[in-house]
Amino acid sequence: MAKQSKTEIADVAVVGAGAAGLLAAIMAARAAGLVAGARFKILLLDTREKIGAKILISGGTRCNVTNREVTPSDYQGGPAHFVKHVLESFTPAETIRFFDEIGVELLLEPSGKYFPTTHSGKTVLDALLKEAERLHIDLQKGVKIQTITKEKDLFHLSGKKGADAKEPYRATARRVVLATGGLSYPETGSDGTGLVIAKDFGHTIVPTAPALTPLTTEDADWKTLSGITMPVRLSFFKQGKKQTDTEGSFLFTHFGFSGPAALDVSRHWTRAAPADDPRIEASFLPGETEESLKRRFEAYRGKTADRLLKSFFIEEFLLPERFVEIFLKKTAMDPRTPVGKMKKGALLHHLLNCPLPVTGVVGYKKAEVTAGGVDLREIKVSSMESKLVAGLYFTGEILDVDGRIGGFNFQWAWSSGALAGRSAVKGF
Repeated sequence: MAKQSKTEIADVAVVGAGAAGLLAAIMAARAAGLVAGARFKILLLDTREKIGAKILISGGTRCNVTNREVTPSDYQGGPAHFVKHVLESFTPAETIRFFDEIGVELLLEPSGKYFPTTHSGKTVLDALLKEAERLHIDLQKGVKIQTITKEKDLFHLSGKKGADAKEPYRATARRVVLATGGLSYPETGSDGTGLVIAKDFGHTIVPTAPALTPLTTEDADWKTLSGITMPVRLSFFKQGKKQTDTEGSFLFTHFGFSGPAALDVSRHWTRAAPADDPRIEASFLPGETEESLKRRFEAYRGKTADRLLKSFFIEEFLLPERFVEIFLKKTAMDPRTPVGKMKKGALLHHLLNCPLPVTGVVGYKKAEVTAGGVDLREIKVSSMESKLVAGLYFTGEILDVDGRIGGFNFQWAWSSGALAGRSAVKGF
């Protein structure tokens, strides 16, 4: 006869020990006044043995903890007023104070991004784990929760645990916080199980798509520029109408386009239907207009009419020579043409409105976040509690909120995690 595994009993079970789950558990413990020997138990469960993978790999392993200024306009997905309320419940300033309290000093960079002074995500993860341990949070790794049901006032969690994920696992809790993430970077443990559980409880799932993921192209010419980085502004169009602009660093790669500007625009591409006729245009001189370019061109031509066309772009704007050569090839211009013989209009317009031949995105395997998720209209903005199931809370990427690159998704994790954790212990 198979040995029956014991059932873990907790007051609050937090499923998912990423950024949002860790903070939810910590804030729940702090709000409950948890100390050694206390009657209150917080259970923190994670699928992986090595947790916090996204914290460790984000920001090029440096972990962009938050941003100097965070507003609802930095996010897509659910209603802006909902996002605003959650962000105000645990602000970037409170995030900075919290990490200072647990021994992580943050450094503000000119870009507005905050990183640990050690420039290591491990510093952030280690501090969070140390605080969880100090608060006697029961962290159990290698536990894959597959189903959650509710009977009367108790939630019943079941799944598997162990290296081979074959040993049955059961737990009961009076409150549950789902912090299982979305579908991005599946090797970190994000496999959509939490979305299935939410749907089983009756929640609406806004269709998901990868976001903050690189763009792909089949254009061999652009691929030859792999490794070149430059500032751009990208404009996204549907059915010929501009929907949004993103601006920032842009990286040519061997498969297409990456860098913050490309990552930020990717969620719009992935959520567009073929019938929308999606397209992306690039301004390779985002600080210029056609009028300012014409003035600079006339001044340059007036002084050096015999200079080569490509010299104008290289000398006046410090554009990479390889890029200029490909750009001129794309516009059917001979780079050896003297500027004095060039008709400027179409070429300058193309430099600021250059169609990018995007064919798709790399997808979830390289997506930093998931667009879509649990519909915010079914969540209480004051507590992150489900409107459908009393005692069930949501936090982090599982929700229909995704931020642009720059620490905004971590701030959503901290803010929603803090609010869910504090709320989950009220009334005990």
